[in-house]
Amino acid sequence: MTESYMKKLSSTLLDAITDKDPLVQEQVCSALCSLGEVRPVEMLCACEEYLRQHDKLAHPYRAAVLRAMERVLSSRASELDKDTASTIILLASSEMTKMKDLVGDWQQAASGVLVAVGRQFIGKVMEELLHRLHPGAPPHCAVLHTLASLSVANAFGVVPFLPSVLSSLLPVLGMAKQDTVRMAFCSALQRFSEGALEYLANLDRAPDPTVRKDAFATDIFSAYDVLFHHWLQSREAKLRLAVVEALGPMSHLLPSERLEEQLPKLLPGILALYKKHAETFYVSKSLGQILEAAVSVGSRTLDSQLDALLAALHSQICVPVESSSPLVMSNQKEVLRCFTVLACNSPGRLLAFLLPRLDASNERTRVGTLQVVRHVINSAAAQMEDKKPFILSSMRLPLLDTNSKVKRAVVQVISAMAHHGYLEQPGGEAMIEYIVQQCALPPEGEPEKPGPGSEDPKADSVRAISVRTLYLVSSTVDRMNHVLWPYLLQFLTPVRFTGALTPLCRSLLHLAQKRQEDGADTFLIQYDAHASLPSPYAVTARLLVVSSSPYLGDGRGVVALRLLSVLHPNIHPLLGQHWETTVPLLLGYLDEHTEETLPQEEWEERLLMFLRDTLAIVSDSAWICQLSLELCRQLPCYDGAPQEKNFLYKCIGTTLGAASSKEVVRKHLQELLETARYQEEAEREGLACCFGICAISHLEDTLAQLEDFVKSEVFRKSIGILNIFKDRSENEVEKVKSALILCYGHVAARAPRELVLAKVESDILRNIFQHFSTKDPALKLCLVQSMCMISRAICSSTQAGSFHFSRKAELVAQMMEFIRAEPLDSLRTPIRKKAMLTCTYLVSVEPALDKQAWADVIRGCLHSVMALLPEPKGEDGGCQESLYLDTLHALEDLLTSLLQQNMTPQGLQIMIEHLSPWIKSPRGHERARSLGVSAHLLRYFLEHLRVSALVPFHNLGLLVGLLSPRCADLWPATRQEAMDCIHSLLCLQLGYEGFSRDYRDDVVERLLSLKDGLVHPDPAILFHTCHSVGQIIARRLPPDQLISLLLTMFEGLGDPDQNCSRAATVMINCLLQERGGALQEKVPEIVSVLRSKLQEAQGEHVLPAAQHSVYLLATQHCAAVVSSLLGSPLPLDSHTCMLWRALAAEPRLAAQVLGLLLEMMSRDVPFKESRAFLLGRTPDRVATLLPLSATCALSEVMSTPAVGPAVLELYPQLFVALLLRVSCTVGVQLPRNLQAQERRGASPAPATRNLEPCSSAVDTLRTVLLRSGSEDVAQCMDQEGGWELLRTSAGHEEGATRLARAMAEHAGPRLPLVLKALACTQSSAYEIQRVTTTAFLAELLNSNVANDLMLLDSLLESLAARQKDTCASVRRLVLRGLANLASGSPDKVRAHGPQLLTAMIGGLDDGDNPHSPVALEAMVGLARLLHLMEAWDLRSGLLHMAIRIRPFFDSEKMEFRTASIRLFGHLNKVCHGDCEDVFLDQVMGGLAPLLLHLQDPQAAVASACRFALLMCGPNLACEELSAAFQKHLQEGRALHFGEFLNTTCRHLMHHFPDLLGRLLSTCLFYFKSSWEDVRAAAPLFTGFLVLHAEPRQQPQVDLDQLISALQILLKDPAPEVRTRAAEALGRLVKLA
Repeated sequence: MTESYMKKLSSTLLDAITDKDPLVQEQVCSALCSLGEVRPVEMLCACEEYLRQHDKLAHPYRAAVLRAMERVLSSRASELDKDTASTIILLASSEMTKMKDLVGDWQQAASGVLVAVGRQFIGKVMEELLHRLHPGAPPHCAVLHTLASLSVANAFGVVPFLPSVLSSLLPVLGMAKQDTVRMAFCSALQRFSEGALEYLANLDRAPDPTVRKDAFATDIFSAYDVLFHHWLQSREAKLRLAVVEALGPMSHLLPSERLEEQLPKLLPGILALYKKHAETFYVSKSLGQILEAAVSVGSRTLDSQLDALLAALHSQICVPVESSSPLVMSNQKEVLRCFTVLACNSPGRLLAFLLPRLDASNERTRVGTLQVVRHVINSAAAQMEDKKPFILSSMRLPLLDTNSKVKRAVVQVISAMAHHGYLEQPGGEAMIEYIVQQCALPPEGEPEKPGPGSEDPKADSVRAISVRTLYLVSSTVDRMNHVLWPYLLQFLTPVRFTGALTPLCRSLLHLAQKRQEDGADTFLIQYDAHASLPSPYAVTARLLVVSSSPYLGDGRGVVALRLLSVLHPNIHPLLGQHWETTVPLLLGYLDEHTEETLPQEEWEERLLMFLRDTLAIVSDSAWICQLSLELCRQLPCYDGAPQEKNFLYKCIGTTLGAASSKEVVRKHLQELLETARYQEEAEREGLACCFGICAISHLEDTLAQLEDFVKSEVFRKSIGILNIFKDRSENEVEKVKSALILCYGHVAARAPRELVLAKVESDILRNIFQHFSTKDPALKLCLVQSMCMISRAICSSTQAGSFHFSRKAELVAQMMEFIRAEPLDSLRTPIRKKAMLTCTYLVSVEPALDKQAWADVIRGCLHSVMALLPEPKGEDGGCQESLYLDTLHALEDLLTSLLQQNMTPQGLQIMIEHLSPWIKSPRGHERARSLGVSAHLLRYFLEHLRVSALVPFHNLGLLVGLLSPRCADLWPATRQEAMDCIHSLLCLQLGYEGFSRDYRDDVVERLLSLKDGLVHPDPAILFHTCHSVGQIIARRLPPDQLISLLLTMFEGLGDPDQNCSRAATVMINCLLQERGGALQEKVPEIVSVLRSKLQEAQGEHVLPAAQHSVYLLATQHCAAVVSSLLGSPLPLDSHTCMLWRALAAEPRLAAQVLGLLLEMMSRDVPFKESRAFLLGRTPDRVATLLPLSATCALSEVMSTPAVGPAVLELYPQLFVALLLRVSCTVGVQLPRNLQAQERRGASPAPATRNLEPCSSAVDTLRTVLLRSGSEDVAQCMDQEGGWELLRTSAGHEEGATRLARAMAEHAGPRLPLVLKALACTQSSAYEIQRVTTTAFLAELLNSNVANDLMLLDSLLESLAARQKDTCASVRRLVLRGLANLASGSPDKVRAHGPQLLTAMIGGLDDGDNPHSPVALEAMVGLARLLHLMEAWDLRSGLLHMAIRIRPFFDSEKMEFRTASIRLFGHLNKVCHGDCEDVFLDQVMGGLAPLLLHLQDPQAAVASACRFALLMCGPNLACEELSAAFQKHLQEGRALHFGEFLNTTCRHLMHHFPDLLGRLLSTCLFYFKSSWEDVRAAAPLFTGFLVLHAEPRQQPQVDLDQLISALQILLKDPAPEVRTRAAEALGRLVKLA
């Protein structure tokens, strides 16, 4: 490339630097850099010349050029000669200083150029910069910035020049008046100082190791004088910050004596800035550097400045920290660094300043002070060693602070103290107690945690950080072991530390295990020496009780039990072996459960068993009494924890039960009764449990103590109630009564049965019966609960049979009063359940009640439970559901116990009669409940059936008729229960017939297998199951029960639940079908009932079922029904449809009916054109009624499976007639009268669905296929959406194609007769019918069935006859059919090759339309046929086809581009290895368009290009290129276009260098493409071609034309195009 071309490229790119798009501008810069990588000197010179000549160029663009130069220089500066370097330095210096005002980007870019050159030519750059430092005049700001940057980039090169630089700058330092200039000076001095410090710190690598700090000290001090005494006083905040930033590193270079001299002024000056600036990071950082410098020289001035320093720094540490501000966080770190410096220098004065501020009123002051204290404890440990007592005593006040932020800071300080031995000092215990107090804080109510990434200690709650600190101190700080053990034990029992139990136990467990490892002597606790520690009894009681709620407090149950096990030597010496065995079992039980799955009662019982075993092993009366005393003492500790207090009562009862002293037992029981908090329900229950458990061993004493308490003043309602209850109100007295009554109940339930029976009426019920008149709900519930427990105790006693309960009737009546008083709108208490259970237990107790009394009980209990309203779903839904199920089970138990008294069919019927109103209830929940109870009673009756003689089950029919329709109830649960009832009834019948109880009848057992069908929501499955149930009933029902069953079921037809009514009809028909022969004499009665029900029926389901029943009784009268249907109006109503189907079920008549309907369908024209169409407006075609009616009737007739034989007989006629009917009704409307009915909704839903003319024809055609055994055809059409396509004008042709395909695949043998019937349609007057049949015939050639059935010739002849059809769609479909031969009968293509080729080439020239669909079809067809034809046949037309399709490559229509490019690929494919030169020229000519159209906006075109290029590869005789195509262009693989194009161009230029000019010419053509992506691909292609071209190919390239074209593209409206053009220009440098 000549110099002029290089200049032209550079100038073209430089002219484009002003592009408004930043991406384009960036690419232009990259292109310039590309030039610079090859010719750095020329590129840099061109840029220099451009900037010099375009003096008016705006500074953003000048900056862009300079940045490009900087990028080149950063990697190629070493290639510059001195002259060029000098030129560039002068240019950059000029650009940098051209404007006196600061222009950031421009001057920064110029400065960057100087810095880049300065890495290689530091001397020349420094010379130029020093030259810019004019004596007596302030330097340009950019010069200062450049010097500063050079100091960082090349410290070793700049530092030797520093004396000269400083000598030039210092004289004019005071002349700088503008703040920007002063800030530039400050930045430069800061960088100079940092560079000098780096140089001095690395003298071993420095070029001049003799340089010392003294070389800069004087100049730096002079600069310091100006900065500190003059500029620091400026009002400009930014300048002050710049000054202070510089002073920090400068202070290290000041002479020691000067620094000492300046400190009294420097430090106050720096501290004063804290008040002037919001962001103080730079001030603190500089202050820290100054303090370090002062300490390093041993300054004595710091002592006098210390107070001011501490005050200022302390105020900074007390600034609220915002985690979102990095500068504030950094400032905190710098301030703490300052404190570290001061702590190491003056620890005593620092603490004297800090510690009094712990009592400050301001929260932030206290928090900040604690933060500093923690920091100095950690960072200045050696200096703080002798200050520990002072610090500990000062921390007492913060321990009383209630502020959460202060608490967090205190905990952090204590943590630091623990690690440095503070807590071992006197007063350290208070710190430990403080940590435990914070661990006891409630987890709720803590402040929200900040977002992730926060460094603020507030991110942890006080409790969380305290818990973590306690465990870390006890487990990781070895020196704390003797401090914490056993001291931490004293925090276990106080109530205020309850929240800290889990971390306490965890820490104690760790400490105890360490002590065990050290030896028994160190582990055993000397309680005499530690008077403040809790006793072993207190520890045992506390840990055992809190274990009852094991998941509270972060899972304290596990650690409490583990601690208890470890402490066994300190509790009792005999417990070790037993606890080592049982505690792991308890822990394992907890591991098996979660908080949600743990059964609380079972867990508590396990703990009580653990306690009982422990007491038995100890077997020491004094120890047990002490434990019981401690348990009672701890009762007030659990006033806020009802569940744990309840368990504590149980522990007390268990312990008292093990006590041998009756006096101790009576005393404790009396104290419990006097001190109990009766207002709490849980406490009343716990107290009762305690008495019950105690009564197991001390029944007499327990009852005596209760008797004494009953006689006390508490039960008197007078005002003067004495003793401790004198202030209780009447309501409180009721609560006490409730507790006492519960105590009696639990005593009766738990005490030995043989002892209780004698005490029931005399000692227990006597004190309970007097309270039945209460209205208090709580007392009433307690009464019912206690009576339930007492009744169960009576019933379960071994002596119950001889026990005469004189007050039984009174008690039952009272229970019924309680039940009736319960509201029916809700279930809130277990009163119903407990009362019914009480009655259940009393059923078998003497004396027996009369029948009427029990009937009243049954009715009352049923009404109380069945009529309950369903509970709405809510938060307590689970509890309500459980209570309801328990209540229902109680009702079942009561009814079962009553049924047990009369186990006969009559007794069973009595129970079912009580349930009958609820079984027939219109409310679903009542039916579900009653069926569930019925099923339960029948199961019980069956399980306990004892038949001593063969007796009839006389009411079987009545019961089955009542229950069986419920098998279809709307409620699934009811259906299941009904099935169980029927199964039980039929099994009972077998039992009464004499079969043994374990006999299983196969027919009856089938009922159980049918239950799954009742679950299914599909009505068809449900009623099919009901039919099966009816069959089983019919087979096992005795003849004498049949008529009663039918009459009962007839009543079921009017059931309000329509599902049950339907089930009744299904079962009636089933019974008629199965057992009709036995009802011959009853037929008139049955028919009469059916007719009356048909007239009365409200639901639609009754009519078809009743008509079917009539049909079963009148099968010989079918002809009259057919006659009446023929005149039915449209739309067909449901009655008519059902009768049509019934008629079609008769095979002998079906063929005649179908033939008649076909004749009627073709008798009239399919549609009539409306007057509007005749007047030239929008076409309006209306269907004629007779063919429409016949079509609808055909659909109904053929909807019955029995019509199959008749459809097979008339299959060809039906298929062709309906296909033609479909084609000529597309878009045809209904007559206006039918449209009006349709709009009014007059027609039933099933008829309306098929009334539209085309849809009805399609549906009927589909039915023909289904009924003729061609289900696969219909299913195939369903899956492919063919039916929907047939209905629409746009998709009708495709629908006919899919129908033909399905027929060829699944119904081939039927095609000959179908084609014969189609033959007459070729000359149809309706164009749409010709299109439909041509599409059908064309698709048949796509299958080999045409050849297999010898239909090929006839199909080809038929299509050939249509080649000249006036309709273009018919001609197009003919070509498609001929092309289908390639897939249907590929072996026949060669034989018909000339004929096919002639037709296709003729199609290419069809008409004058450049976008003819016939031509498109011809291209698609040729692509399919080419590879199957003889090469000789193709040779003559190959070139013609290639030339003919070439214009379509750039067609506006995507389909034509796709088809032509894909055909081009196929033309290449058939020429592999035998390609004539003339065709190869076409291949070469098409290569560039194919490559560029890979970026076509249409994916189909791009895919076709992939295929075509793959096919062209072998013809190019280049293995590498072909391999590249194979690698990148496989279908389905993502294409990285740039990478692929790069590879392709490399191979093209290597193997076909002569093509460069031709390819570039094609690219130039596509520079004007209308598609943006293709237009962008063209310059990219150009760039890669040039990139891989060799210099010898340069003559092929018209560089002037190419550069000019690319220059035009640089002005393209699309940024992507401009980007690619710039990239291409950058690559033209290759042709050098």
